Amino acid sequence: MTRIAPRTGHVGLNVTDIERSRDFYTRVFGFDVLGEGKEEGREYAFLGSDGQLILTLWKQSGEAFRKDTAGLHHLSFQVETVEEVRRAEADLREIAVDFAYDGVVPHGEGAASGGIFFHDPDGIRLEIYAPTGADEAEAPVAAAPTCGFF
Repeated sequence: MTRIAPRTGHVGLNVTDIERSRDFYTRVFGFDVLGEGKEEGREYAFLGSDGQLILTLWKQSGEAFRKDTAGLHHLSFQVETVEEVRRAEADLREIAVDFAYDGVVPHGEGAASGGIFFHDPDGIRLEIYAPTGADEAEAPVAAAPTCGFF
């Protein structure tokens, strides 16, 4: 078998309200709307930065995200510094986002990487993290990855 070296191209999410989700992701992450479909029953939004597609939203769900079914666990976005994570947290608090933990937390006990964990309007679990700078905070989940059990 020939081995390939794939990279993640983009992530597609099913949502219940395309406009609400488009507005949330463009506001929170600063994504540009690269394309949209507004035909009844075929609504979508292509979101990205600098012309690069990052996230696609598809209005194909009749109910919110359920963590007890197989599929997406959470969607994570990396930034360079923990200060960027904290700025994102402040912006998210202004729009009353549902957080899984209070403030920046490390990925595990003693880990330098960490971030914030929260939910989008459909309850999809999201993370914004930095590779270093979270080691001063206490891990909310003992002996397990923070990003695994929220």
